[in-house]
Amino acid sequence: MTTSSVFTSAVTLTPAEPEHFDLAFTATTQPCPWPKAYGGDLVAQAAAAAIRSVTDGKSLHSMHSYFLRPADIGAAVRYEVEVLRDGRGYSTRQVRGYQNGKPLYVCLANFAAGEAGGGFHAAFEDDVPDPESLPSSAEYLAGRSGGTMTDASKAYWSGGRSFDMRHVPGPLYLTVEGKQTPHQAVWLRPFDRLRPVEGLSDAQRDQAALAYVCDYTILEPVLRVLGLPWARPGLVTASLDHAMWFHRPGPLDDWLLYVQEAVAADSGRGLGTGRFFTRDRRHLATVAQEGMIRTA
Repeated sequence: MTTSSVFTSAVTLTPAEPEHFDLAFTATTQPCPWPKAYGGDLVAQAAAAAIRSVTDGKSLHSMHSYFLRPADIGAAVRYEVEVLRDGRGYSTRQVRGYQNGKPLYVCLANFAAGEAGGGFHAAFEDDVPDPESLPSSAEYLAGRSGGTMTDASKAYWSGGRSFDMRHVPGPLYLTVEGKQTPHQAVWLRPFDRLRPVEGLSDAQRDQAALAYVCDYTILEPVLRVLGLPWARPGLVTASLDHAMWFHRPGPLDDWLLYVQEAVAADSGRGLGTGRFFTRDRRHLATVAQEGMIRTA
């Protein structure tokens, strides 16, 4: 049965005694069929740790992250939170993730109290087909095989990532469906209603959910324009750095449109950007991420 509990399990933190900074939590990376843990686990877990350190009502509005080392799957990561500043309007935290005694992830997170001001958001993509007209990953992959795809990776792409994802144009699992363009869009929503997460409000959990799911496909427009499907033999990717801005709140109880673009690719690295929209055209968040893209 498909479920969103993989995400909520990932962002369930356990308080710990700090060893380096002001507060500490531990969290466990979730199963995936690759040699190392999914990078979105680290971003979402660090977001949850930073959020739990801010108790005066401010909301997370940006994160800037670096991935220093790969994380082991199914193992605890220790997140140490440093309280850098608590001002009237803004607060700043540094979060470092440790595993096996070494730092593997670091981010700065900023929080805002919010104030009155003008509003604007990027334009919604009007010509994207509705998600109901598109195949799910499971439907697309049914009866297909090839490349480096295994039964485990097929099951993971189909239902192991907590979110139903539907690509425009088609997915990059086995081949590059559609033209080799630097653009794509992905409709996504949780497989079922997100469960409560201890220590987070529903709105904070939904912010962590965006931080979690954004990493799955953010490099895909770069792969698409280079003609590289995920199952291409010899393809290796890894997240290098990540930035995310949260513009306005929005519940994750319906489809979101994740509009993505390749910005650059060279020297074994690629940069992708993305914007999250609700179906009623509200722009919730913006993402930029650079990743390693290596081919044999």
